[in-house]
Amino acid sequence: MRKDREPVSLKEYEAGGGYQAVRKVLGRMSPREVIEEVKKSNLRGRGGAGFPTGMKWGFVPTGENAPQPKYVVANADEMEPGTFKDRLLMERDPHLLIEGCILCAYAIQARFSFIFLRWAYKTSQRALERAVAEAYEAGYLGKNILGSDLSLDVHLHMSSGRYMCGEETGLLNSLEGRQATPRSKPPYPGVSGLFGQPTVVNNVETLSSVPGIIRHGAQWFKELSRTEDGGSKIYGVSGRVKHPGAWELPMGTTLGELLDRAGGFRDGLKFRGALPGGASTSFLVDEHLDLPLDFTATGKAGKSLGTGCAIVLDDGRCPVGMLVSLEHFFAQESCGWCTPCREGLPWIEKTLTALEEGQGLMEDIERLKKHAKLLSPGHTFCALAPGAAMPLGSGLEYFEDDFRRHVEEKRCPWK
Repeated sequence: MRKDREPVSLKEYEAGGGYQAVRKVLGRMSPREVIEEVKKSNLRGRGGAGFPTGMKWGFVPTGENAPQPKYVVANADEMEPGTFKDRLLMERDPHLLIEGCILCAYAIQARFSFIFLRWAYKTSQRALERAVAEAYEAGYLGKNILGSDLSLDVHLHMSSGRYMCGEETGLLNSLEGRQATPRSKPPYPGVSGLFGQPTVVNNVETLSSVPGIIRHGAQWFKELSRTEDGGSKIYGVSGRVKHPGAWELPMGTTLGELLDRAGGFRDGLKFRGALPGGASTSFLVDEHLDLPLDFTATGKAGKSLGTGCAIVLDDGRCPVGMLVSLEHFFAQESCGWCTPCREGLPWIEKTLTALEEGQGLMEDIERLKKHAKLLSPGHTFCALAPGAAMPLGSGLEYFEDDFRRHVEEKRCPWK
């Protein structure tokens, strides 16, 4: 990447091996072989859920009788609090995303691709608009790419600016010009997605990982990782650390190593906990500092990697106040589609606010624990409310004494 923060141009991208993966598949690989290579790489979706990417592509119907057209959608909405990795990728290396879209389109034989971009990402927008124009001019996009049978048009779509647009079926509804509410599944987007046609929706970082896999091979990608989950990962840290930021590191880097990379805490502050992958993940505490941050290890520990961008809590901040901010966000971003989310999240916010202001009761703590379970997976239409319940439930587990102090002292002890 360039040091002047300007996006990499087409000429610079090609000089570094850019679009070699496209040339490779068009000349020597079948669509099925591309999917199998992605499967063998153990690439898992970098948007938070961690679903195996090759398997997702394999769900799309293929062959002469497959429905047409098919679509590739890059989820660049990135409204998860504390997460900023996709923005950096698009601002600095936009052609990497475009090449990933082309490779996915070749694998599932799609004719159109949309980059669904968060409305506030104006710098990313400018970088992508320039990169798309360069790709068309060079023959990497449009009809009969590089003289092949593959034709692909890429369209940049600025989102409506709601958190629900990050959920893949809510995104598809928004892209169709409708309210961003989740769809019932099945059918899944791979069979019936955008405009009822087969569609792959992948996160920006996920698609940006594919060119390296195809160019260098699945084994190369797997060897970048310390664990069975393939590849490197863009990890981030925000909070009162000395050097907040994002770094590309081997998958399986531990939380302790990530905090060291961020230079530790400022002003003599100490670690209390961290949400490892944005706001909709569970707290990790001291006992988890050596936990590999990958999808498999965190899952076995009953946690979630999420986006891999950690929000850090130090001992100078109130955990209840932190949760008030997070639950306020989730409550206002609920689409209102299902009752537990629409009614439950504002109630949780109201209860936490009362505790933070010294007006809470001991019974409120037990009620919050109950609601954290009631909003867990399987009780709501989509993952928004379960995501909101993860920091709440784990916050009550690890910081219950802080909740009790708010009731006993009738104030926030940090104020």
